[in-house]
Amino acid sequence: MVELNNLTTPKGSRKRKKRVGRGPGSGLGTYSGRGVKGENSRSGGGVSPGFEGGQTPFIKRIPKKGFNRKKSQGYSVVNIRELNRFKKGAEVTIEKLREEGLVKGKGPVKILGDGEIDFKLTVHAHKFSKVAREKIEGAGGKAIENV
Repeated sequence: MVELNNLTTPKGSRKRKKRVGRGPGSGLGTYSGRGVKGENSRSGGGVSPGFEGGQTPFIKRIPKKGFNRKKSQGYSVVNIRELNRFKKGAEVTIEKLREEGLVKGKGPVKILGDGEIDFKLTVHAHKFSKVAREKIEGAGGKAIENV
């Protein structure tokens, strides 16, 4: 059984440090594994991150145009066909949509017009598409915007 007092590391799991510049017998004497000449053989040598050998770097090749709004409005969308699960004449609030699992998260809710509805409903949401509003009011219901 393994306990704290008899823990050991497996053989080969710990690698010894490379001791460079300790004579030719070490295998890393003379040039210390850096080669003879060139940028990487010098102290402080090497290329900066993003350097692509003289080719125009990727960051300079991509277009830098326009901007993204910091706080974009991400709506949770619900289609009209999904409102058929509620009872006739019911008042559908955002909380009820969350309880039913139609809306996840805390963001604003938008009702879209995909599908049909044949009965009267009072629907509360942050936003309605034009088609959704027409279908809800056409069935005798109300579309109420909560800002």
